[in-house]
Amino acid sequence: MFYQLYEMNHAALAPLRATTEAMRLLYSDPLNPMSQTAMGRTMAAGLEVFERITRRYSRPIFDLPQTIVDGAAVDVIEENVWSRPFCNLVHFRRDVKPGRPDDPKILLVAPMSGHYATLLRGTVEALLPHADVYITDWIDARMVPVTEGTFDLDDYIDYVIEMLHTLGPKTNVVAVCQPSVPVLAAVAVMEAANDPFAPASMTLMGGPIDTRINPTAVNAMAQDRPLSWFKDNVVMNVPWPQPGCMRPVYPGFLQLSGFMSMNLDRHLTAHKEFFEHLVKNDGESAEKHREFYDEYLAVMDLTAEFYLQTVDTVFIRHALPKGEMMHRDTPVDTKAIRNVALLTVEGENDDISGLGQTEASHTICPGIPDAKRMHYVQPDVGHYGVFNGSRFRKEIAPRIIAFAREHSLAGEAKTSGKRAARRKPV
Repeated sequence: MFYQLYEMNHAALAPLRATTEAMRLLYSDPLNPMSQTAMGRTMAAGLEVFERITRRYSRPIFDLPQTIVDGAAVDVIEENVWSRPFCNLVHFRRDVKPGRPDDPKILLVAPMSGHYATLLRGTVEALLPHADVYITDWIDARMVPVTEGTFDLDDYIDYVIEMLHTLGPKTNVVAVCQPSVPVLAAVAVMEAANDPFAPASMTLMGGPIDTRINPTAVNAMAQDRPLSWFKDNVVMNVPWPQPGCMRPVYPGFLQLSGFMSMNLDRHLTAHKEFFEHLVKNDGESAEKHREFYDEYLAVMDLTAEFYLQTVDTVFIRHALPKGEMMHRDTPVDTKAIRNVALLTVEGENDDISGLGQTEASHTICPGIPDAKRMHYVQPDVGHYGVFNGSRFRKEIAPRIIAFAREHSLAGEAKTSGKRAARRKPV
């Protein structure tokens, strides 16, 4: 019922939002003398703030038409190369010169935790000059009809394995936050089966591998409540007239409310400053605010079965670090990982995945040789700074590229050596 009330509230406010937008255009029109006065700018600013805080934000676009490769601008073509009901695999194909040496192939697994994959736009942008990038574009669960079936953590792992098979050998998988657990599980399953399409390397960034280490407020909330509490209080059915009507989901607006309440003062201050920038006609600062919140306030629903299984497996039972996680009927044995290189990245001030939670991957993967493992802590960044921002571009992205390049080439050399040995006459 709560979801239905939320939808009704948006529908009821629609005429008021339309009127507000019309008045904002009137007060900001250069042909209106009032737009040149402090009063006119104040009215336009207040109307824009109201319209933005009551708006439903749709999925943003990546909008990455070009990148720089070898010092020259090249076009980037965004194309779907694999599709399932709950995810598309998007390739950012760069129009590079034929015959150029291949760059590392990177599968960027975006978090399925309330925001769209476009939250990683900056991540993709930083990697594109030096890598062939693919990203998981998860689909809003409320847009998927119930006839398409369910989607849980086991399906997530299957999707990752299928995508690695699609991309072929020497792929480097990079998991940002939430997907660190299913990506590590998928690699463990593939290694245990001697899968030839297991990735050359995996990079886990700010992920909740072992939330018993340095627990955050998010971890504590999940740990202190039984699974039944989440099922009874945050799982709701998608209302009509959405395509996924009657699908049980964890609504994105609830996830967003939780994140914003953790830093409510900061968000209130940001909107106050946005209002002041508009009044002062500081267009650059106002545009930065719009860009950030257009992304941050665009949220998607998660299927209830995926959300509940993740909460239970990752945050309540800590099944992966305890060696108790199952993928369907098969145990997830992280000790089976021997050939896939491991890079972990953490933020010093991360308040979502505490310091040490991602590094725990190294402890539970003892079979990886020391030469194939690396851990890096980025000083002075929080959770968002682990995968975006200036420090990510200058400090973290180059390490990811270098690690992927090193182990892709190592895998290629190993494969070439085996082929040469097979061709050698007896």
